[in-house]
Amino acid sequence: MRKLKLQVQVSVDGYMSGANGEMDWMTLPWDEECSAYVTSLSDGVDTIVLGRKLAEGFIPHWASGPADEPQEAVDAMNATPKVVVSDSLTESPWDNTTVVGGDLTEAFAKLKSQPGGDLIVYGGGTLVASLIAEGLIDELHLFVNPASVGDGLPVFPKGGTQRFRLAAARPFACGIVALQYEPERS
Repeated sequence: MRKLKLQVQVSVDGYMSGANGEMDWMTLPWDEECSAYVTSLSDGVDTIVLGRKLAEGFIPHWASGPADEPQEAVDAMNATPKVVVSDSLTESPWDNTTVVGGDLTEAFAKLKSQPGGDLIVYGGGTLVASLIAEGLIDELHLFVNPASVGDGLPVFPKGGTQRFRLAAARPFACGIVALQYEPERS
């Protein structure tokens, strides 16, 4: 069965963005070792999962062939099939992209049972919180940046306790620490 991985940049205090969507707290550029590690997470991944709001910026950004990104990354992002989770879209306005909606547990059970490589979700915030709350993510890859935001969009949903097992931790010279967690399932 395919795994659903989460890869997300997070502040030390657990936010994906500031209260007004700020992301200027992220550590950029990454050092080479951190960049290579991020790239290695996509080994075995053949589908990118995005929330609708994130998709509206993410997909056109990569389709434009941004000059500030390595061509290999641009090609990989554009070639990898995408799934956009949305209850407001019924069909995809983007190439190489399908839309799923409705019950998340049902939709992701179907996606995970299909043949192929793993799936990776990059966001957005509402989707990530919902996937975590429903226990649908198999691996959480949190890239903890050396900054606190104070308030904003949290990675984890409010209410209820969830337990995770630390699978790996790796610090990088740029100050980011990559933490890989797996949910403890009973």
